[in-house]
Amino acid sequence: MTERTKYLLAEDDIPTTWYNLRADLADAPSHLHPGTGRPVTVEDLVPIMPRALAEQELTGEREVEIPEPVRRLYALWRPSPLFRARGLERSLDTPARLYYKYEGVSPVGSHKPNTAVAQAHYNKEAGARRLATETGAGQWGSSLSFAGALFDLQVQVYMVKVSYHQKPHRRLLMQTYGGRCVASPSEETEAGRRVLAEDPDCAGSLGIAVSEAVELAMADPLTNYAPGSVLNHVLLHQTVIGQEAIAQMALADDYPDVVVGCAGGGSNLGGLAFPFLGAGFAGGPRVRVVAAEPAACPTLSRGRLALDFGDAAGLTPLLRMHTLGHSYVPPPLHAGGLRYHGMAPLVSAAVEAGLVEAVALEQSACFAAGVAFARAEGLVPAPESAHAVEAAIREALRCKEEGRAETILFGLSGFGHFDLSAYEAHLSGALHDAPYDRAGVAAALAALPRPGRG
Repeated sequence: MTERTKYLLAEDDIPTTWYNLRADLADAPSHLHPGTGRPVTVEDLVPIMPRALAEQELTGEREVEIPEPVRRLYALWRPSPLFRARGLERSLDTPARLYYKYEGVSPVGSHKPNTAVAQAHYNKEAGARRLATETGAGQWGSSLSFAGALFDLQVQVYMVKVSYHQKPHRRLLMQTYGGRCVASPSEETEAGRRVLAEDPDCAGSLGIAVSEAVELAMADPLTNYAPGSVLNHVLLHQTVIGQEAIAQMALADDYPDVVVGCAGGGSNLGGLAFPFLGAGFAGGPRVRVVAAEPAACPTLSRGRLALDFGDAAGLTPLLRMHTLGHSYVPPPLHAGGLRYHGMAPLVSAAVEAGLVEAVALEQSACFAAGVAFARAEGLVPAPESAHAVEAAIREALRCKEEGRAETILFGLSGFGHFDLSAYEAHLSGALHDAPYDRAGVAAALAALPRPGRG
């Protein structure tokens, strides 16, 4: 029987500021201009994003105030609940205490509106008429479409082609909110046409979709680019998750030894874990942070720390991050939100500083964990979130083996209601693990850019 203990906060407990890990890192990474090799400036970014977001991207301030209109909209679903997963604890027979922060209560069913609403607010204030973006599994595209409807902004979404066909209901959700969604690579941009000319059957990638969105923003002064992950200001906005979780753990009279999150671009992991790291910097308890990523796209586990583009066409600044190479097209995965060649520079820096460790997981094991979680807790996780569930289960079983009663907190970043065809494939035995493309990664890494030579 499902048995959960819920820890709730009041609307007044929504954080008033976002937390910026960059302020506490000794070696905070800078983005570089690909042509000059110099650090990117606010003026370099304002052609495709509002000045306020460009300033947030580069700021070293520890706290950034959340505008009151954004906090009011957060109240549509925030604070989100934190649960003690007693049913899962019992099914694992572990002495560990398991908690999860559930972001599936948002209007679109994931954590992504935390930054979508903020970005839409700043773009509306700056006079933008349209936002262009990429999306993998569709959580980000639907979140930005939702935010666009709130602020009367047009939204153009380039959805990775394999997910566009795998997840039609996410596409329909975007359209319901008024967003326009096309499969990427598309014939609508030079970046898309170039890819299709080389490979008409290309399944697409987030890197390619980013190129299409940035190209559109660069061509139209009334269109701005809105990133769904990776960049500093996106992770900044997501820290409402971890700040609430700290307060909720206090209600439970507990504190995590381990914090677990799935990791693709890094926004979900950073949103949950960064405030706990910040609390450690401020003299509080130190936590282990575990990033759960796909074994077929193991950016942190097998990627190289290097300067690389955030997109396939080389339109973005150079980011210092763990990367598999911007030209790499990962194999098709049902966890489309984790299918990205690079990792957020702040997450990469945290890994290098020994603050975050990575584990690469096969999708079959993650779907099995998702099923086990659903049967113990009653919630069906998104495929991305199932990676965090599997990593948390492994930590709980380690505690059982070692006889340690540790506290484990993991992020359930979204529900899997639109991913039931993937669960059907798992339950029928038709789901297979995608292999790691060693040769493809090697070729992409060999083509990494050299700053100042563009």
